[in-house]
Amino acid sequence: MEGTLVNNSLTRRTFLGATLATATTAALAACATPSPSRGVTRILATDPMVGRFEDRRTASGRITTQQLTAGAFDTTVSGMALATWGYNNALNGPVIRARTGDLLDVAVTNNLNEATSIHWHGLALRNNADGVPGVTQKAIAAGADSSYKFRLTHPGTYWYHSHVDMQRERALSGALVIEDPNEALSYDQEWVIVLDDWLDGISGRPEGVLARLAGGMDMSGMNMSESPMLMGSSSAYLGGDAGDVRMPAHLFNGKTATEPEIFPSKPGNRIRLRIINASGDTAYRVGVPGRKIALTHADGFPVKHVDVDAVVLGMGERIDAILTVTDAFTPLMALPEGKDGSAWGLINAGGAGAAPQASSLPSSLDGVVTDGGRLKADESVILNAQSPDRIHTMRLTGSMDNYSWGINGNMFNPDRPFADAFDIAVNERVQVKIINDTSMWHPMHLHGHSFQISGNGARKDTVIVRPKETVTFEFDADNPGQWLTHCHNAYHAAKGMMGVFSYVR
Repeated sequence: MEGTLVNNSLTRRTFLGATLATATTAALAACATPSPSRGVTRILATDPMVGRFEDRRTASGRITTQQLTAGAFDTTVSGMALATWGYNNALNGPVIRARTGDLLDVAVTNNLNEATSIHWHGLALRNNADGVPGVTQKAIAAGADSSYKFRLTHPGTYWYHSHVDMQRERALSGALVIEDPNEALSYDQEWVIVLDDWLDGISGRPEGVLARLAGGMDMSGMNMSESPMLMGSSSAYLGGDAGDVRMPAHLFNGKTATEPEIFPSKPGNRIRLRIINASGDTAYRVGVPGRKIALTHADGFPVKHVDVDAVVLGMGERIDAILTVTDAFTPLMALPEGKDGSAWGLINAGGAGAAPQASSLPSSLDGVVTDGGRLKADESVILNAQSPDRIHTMRLTGSMDNYSWGINGNMFNPDRPFADAFDIAVNERVQVKIINDTSMWHPMHLHGHSFQISGNGARKDTVIVRPKETVTFEFDADNPGQWLTHCHNAYHAAKGMMGVFSYVR
């Protein structure tokens, strides 16, 4: 909603159930002229201004290329043979590595039987490469080829994933690491870790689970052992229910707890852990039993270092940490917060003795526990102090009763993506107050920008908002276009908890 003051409550609309994949370029064209009700012109992904801002970004002259093929493949999860979808026939897409200033050139082949796209999570990139069908691009049709080309402006740990419906709840995701040629952090090795919850092909298909959740809390006649709805899970840390969906498996770089990934090292090595939560409905508590890890970055940006026993990552969040190897075998655990199960990887530094087994590991990680939203930004990345030019309020609304979620009482309608947009203008300092009116926690994500949490908090793009909590952050409107904001619980987003921050003239 346009304005320099706090938004008023918006009128509730009916969610039509259309998908982002079926939203057409007509949605973009409809907003190419001034809005009759607001008298503004939206700066769309096709606007020449987007290209001009891209040209201002630092360029190294290097080009990093990657081929990604989205398609069906056969694999095994928890000992069960199944068919799913992924990039390049793997449960994790290839780790893409580049450096700041590089031009990333990714060729995409869509071998799926439906349209797809790729979103580059956490990057401040040109708007027409953001990968949101109906908002920034037309979806890549089944059987078609496409490409994404954009400059990489900031180092850090990021990731990429499909932004069409429930496709990410299969294996359509992977890690993106942007290295800093002037890296100040000292370490000997680097371990990129992608965490994921998994049900596809074991207890159903993601879209089928979403359809059953959409029936709400009426369980009459339903066998609860067959229900996808997770009942009774709770996390004091997250402030209530831990999640909505039963997850039969948890993956650590595509591997379950029965066959952990082995990372070779040696005593004394400092390992940089780049941890990505790519799950759809699960927060993970990550740590080493009886050991501290030093947190160094949140969502790609440096933070004031802090030693903790464990760190919690909501869906879409990333944490970098340093772990010094002291033992022959060091287990790094990822426990689903408030849920059953576990995932882990094992650092093998050589030496005598037997490697630990999953059954010998603790079922909890206690002590000093935090998350990225509670960290403080390193002084080098703190935004300049200034009064906001525009303030927007985002009330998170909805409930499990009818499994309907929204922002300011509105369920996102992909056929009319700008209907309840949060209007902003180039060069404004924007303050956002997220008020969680629901009884669930939500990891809220903003595309195309990083924000700073109030009180010199961490620079981030995804933040946990607990039930009945208010989180305030600010960002500089320095990347014109149309940018989605949404809950990164895949099921909440699919049922309406999305909106658009819309640059206007």
